[in-house]
Amino acid sequence: MKAIWNDTVIAEATREELIYIEGNWYFPPDSVKQEFLSKSPTPYTCPRKGVCQYFNISIDDKTSQDSAFSYPRPLPSAIDQVKKDFSNYVAFWRDVQVTE
Repeated sequence: MKAIWNDTVIAEATREELIYIEGNWYFPPDSVKQEFLSKSPTPYTCPRKGVCQYFNISIDDKTSQDSAFSYPRPLPSAIDQVKKDFSNYVAFWRDVQVTE
């Protein structure tokens, strides 16, 4: 599967490597092209998953604010519910397309 923004693949992994949580595909950290991401100061804490880290996506002179997110240390109860540790996995939304 691929995460594509602005005609550029920013993450790619097999479907088996991804984790599907609450309508979002989470990519393993090593499948994400980190050079396109920068940490965002936007704060958010999910009551079910814990503290979220948002990322801005930048390619050339274009930026998409807060279009990627991750849970560096998800709550143990969230890991138990998902049945897999998704620490630092990255999900995408807004104008990022996730395709097979």
